[in-house]
Amino acid sequence: MSTEKKIKKNSMLKKNLILTVLVVAIAVIPLLFLKHAAFTGSDDQAKEEIIKIDANYKPWFSSIWTPPSAEVESLLFSLQAAIGSGVVCFFFGYSKGKAKGKAEAKSVVKEKVNEGEKN
Repeated sequence: MSTEKKIKKNSMLKKNLILTVLVVAIAVIPLLFLKHAAFTGSDDQAKEEIIKIDANYKPWFSSIWTPPSAEVESLLFSLQAAIGSGVVCFFFGYSKGKAKGKAEAKSVVKEKVNEGEKN
């Protein structure tokens, strides 16, 4: 491996480690400093605020199916997030691979043209 590739690999490793530490810090710091906070979803917070404004408010829509427990609801939400991130990551990976393939094809064509000019 060339020195340039090693330096680039080390640089990428450092960036990834820094980003990993930041992600963990963003997740852990609120839990450490806000020990007794209620981390509720935005739906629950919105419902509370609407009831404060109008105590007689009746929702115009109800769920078709209610999960049997909070664990199942959490599982479904996590599954939805995983599928969504999988689709997004696939799109970015496919786009990057497609661009890399085009770049490699261009370099092969250039090499063949240069080879033809030499002969």
